[in-house]
Amino acid sequence: MVTATYQVQGMTCGHCVSAVGAEIGAIPGVQDVQVELAEGRVTVTSDQPLSDDAVRVAVDEAGYELAGA
Repeated sequence: MVTATYQVQGMTCGHCVSAVGAEIGAIPGVQDVQVELAEGRVTVTSDQPLSDDAVRVAVDEAGYELAGA
């Protein structure tokens, strides 16, 4: 298992948390997604390392922006 942490900009409410969690959770190999609204942080546990592009696309699809990637 691999755990990675990402910063997501623009999340302001519970709906944001659900949207980001659902989109990242749909990436093949993802086992767990923990979204911390106050910190704008998303911790992802997956079978293998995820490409930053895959995570960026998922976050974009949810309507938010991956910081620093």
